[in-house]
Amino acid sequence: MTQEFQFTEHFKVRDYECDLQRIVNNAVYQNYLEHARHEFLLSKKVDFAALADEGLNLVVIRAEVDYKRSLTSGDEFYVGVNFSMHDRVRFKFDQTIVRKSDSAVCVQAVVYGTGMTNKGRPKVPRTLVEQLLA
Repeated sequence: MTQEFQFTEHFKVRDYECDLQRIVNNAVYQNYLEHARHEFLLSKKVDFAALADEGLNLVVIRAEVDYKRSLTSGDEFYVGVNFSMHDRVRFKFDQTIVRKSDSAVCVQAVVYGTGMTNKGRPKVPRTLVEQLLA
């Protein structure tokens, strides 16, 4: 059974992302996840610079990452992204990294975030939520 995603971003493992064991270093997966989240936000026309100019910064507050299988140099894969609101001021991204050659799930992650005002207060404007859920 194939999982459905709101958004997918495609990648190919580069040699320099691998460690001495010839597998992708665990920290690199965080980069893949972040890049996919940013591309998702861009696809929804979310402009980080404009939000910052308005005094709102989107920040990660928690990341839960389960490593299932390793990627190796040259592997093609994609990151699936599903966005939802966790509560009034926290949102979450359910993300899955899937190797294309065999559809193996390599990483399952849940990344929580919020909007932070310049005064350090959490805030997620309703208009932003509607934009992201559309």
